[in-house]
Amino acid sequence: MQTFYTVRSGDTVYGISSRWGIPADSLIAANNLKPPYTIYIGQQLSVPPGVDVVRVRQGDSVYRISQLYKVPPSVIIEANQLQPPYVIQPGQLLKVPPGVPYYVVQPGDTLYQLAVRFNVITNGEPNFELIRNVNQLPSSQIVPGMKLRIPYAPPGGQGLIAYTSDRGGQYDIWLYNPRTGGNVQLTSGLGESFSSPEWSPNSRRIAFVGKNRIINVVDVATGSIAQIDQVDAEAEFKLDWSPGSSQIAYTKQGRIIMYNVLSHQAQSIQQPDSTDVQWFPSGRELLFQAPDASGISQLFRIQTDGSGKQQITRNTGGRLNNAQLSPNGSFVLYTTPGVSISIIHTVELSIGNVFEVKGGPLAKNYYPIWSPDSLRIAYSATAFEDRGYFSQVRTVGRRGEEDRIWAISNCFASPVTWSTDGRKIVYLSGCTEQEFASEMWVIDLQHPVPIRLIKGVNIQSFQWSPTPILGGTQMNTYTNTAYQVRFQYPSHWRKVNEERYEGADGFFQISAISAGENLDEVCRGEAFHPLMPYGSTPSILKARVQHQEACYIFPSADQPAEMMNQSALIVRYPTPVTIQGETYNYFILWADQGHLKEIASSLTFL
Repeated sequence: MQTFYTVRSGDTVYGISSRWGIPADSLIAANNLKPPYTIYIGQQLSVPPGVDVVRVRQGDSVYRISQLYKVPPSVIIEANQLQPPYVIQPGQLLKVPPGVPYYVVQPGDTLYQLAVRFNVITNGEPNFELIRNVNQLPSSQIVPGMKLRIPYAPPGGQGLIAYTSDRGGQYDIWLYNPRTGGNVQLTSGLGESFSSPEWSPNSRRIAFVGKNRIINVVDVATGSIAQIDQVDAEAEFKLDWSPGSSQIAYTKQGRIIMYNVLSHQAQSIQQPDSTDVQWFPSGRELLFQAPDASGISQLFRIQTDGSGKQQITRNTGGRLNNAQLSPNGSFVLYTTPGVSISIIHTVELSIGNVFEVKGGPLAKNYYPIWSPDSLRIAYSATAFEDRGYFSQVRTVGRRGEEDRIWAISNCFASPVTWSTDGRKIVYLSGCTEQEFASEMWVIDLQHPVPIRLIKGVNIQSFQWSPTPILGGTQMNTYTNTAYQVRFQYPSHWRKVNEERYEGADGFFQISAISAGENLDEVCRGEAFHPLMPYGSTPSILKARVQHQEACYIFPSADQPAEMMNQSALIVRYPTPVTIQGETYNYFILWADQGHLKEIASSLTFL
């Protein structure tokens, strides 16, 4: 549940966020505050997870710390299960939550408004029914003074998240659906705590090293599993799919192996002590780490037939770890020298320039991973060591520029993964000391409020599918720069013209509307057009899509059959667009009713 802080005299958004080490943008997004971000005494603010621990100093008391953090002493007493007379000791780590796990209903509040204000949003729509269900309310009626728990909602989005967990009693690969919040077990008794799911580029298969260090390949659609090899005990391993999704590269016993999962044939290249093997986008060349003639760790590239080996780096120090090629093959990153100190470097392959990422305050930067567009790196940086274990979820440009903090995890280090569209980052939290994480979170970089996806199970590693998979259907990306939109549609649909695609099971078509400011009038005008394209009694449902005012139009039972079950979505543009000299305020998407919301959930404005 979300945590709520009650604003006190002298508080500002920036003061509250700095008190708990939270990025101010995150606090603003968590409450959908508008510039100039004015807050008032007595207002309840949803506060994202931050650094909620303080080390007790000589002379401290529960009352003094509560005054410093501007929270009631009861909040600290309950969080730490303190007993009267509430004595605390110097050096003790004391949990200081920013508030209480409920919101007190104010006059004029509705469940719909609360869902919008506190980001209880699924697939772009306020999920107010979730608030009602969590609080076991008999109806949507709420009254001032009522205490409501405000949950986190499945955010929606493209693709699936594969993760390793023991939620079924033993370690296995699971799938999380961000559209529904559902979890599906993909394997049974085959995983280990070190298993890391690796999606094929076409998102049809997942490879992982499991029990007895056997390499498993799972067909996501059918659930069938092939066991292709066994890696050496205690040896480092990394699996990487070829661009065509047919081969897996890995290292074993001084060789680089390329195993074809379709023909079940393998070829190899002799390369002692090699690790971190990966495919270049061409599919004809590999990257790997290995010692040079002097025994110093370097990065190399080599043709898949074993010819044309080239040294990439000129390292003179320690081991190069976590080597990772950017998706477009233009950069490579690595960390050095080890675990206690870990600095991220990138190499621009065309000219050989090396860039150092400044990173977090303790020079402990872990789990770097490239964004799908190869322009940024997400990573975890250990921080606040004096108050236990916390890490910052950060991103940085490929040359070390624009390094910024997005969220706080209470783990020493947190694995991260990018969403299919590169808009979101998933990370782990819910750690005790240096133990396993028990929570999975996501943050949308365009609206940076952390949303919890999973709670209460051990989670080891994860990866978001590289391509959209909605309802089990492979999706393609549609982009129209004139109408300033991008969204996903079933890949088997074929182009009719620039604005329309069709398949045997549905269609979409787009346009724009230049009507005035009143969205209700625009929606009614479309729904009750004289030609009755939606039947005689269509329904209109208000919504918010990409944080914009919107409406859905659904047909009545007497809609003409030739309309192919047409429904519509009308969304106000964030900024009016000009097309062929005319200005339009609204975007309209027509689609068959079965696909409309699915397509709308992936809609973004360019």
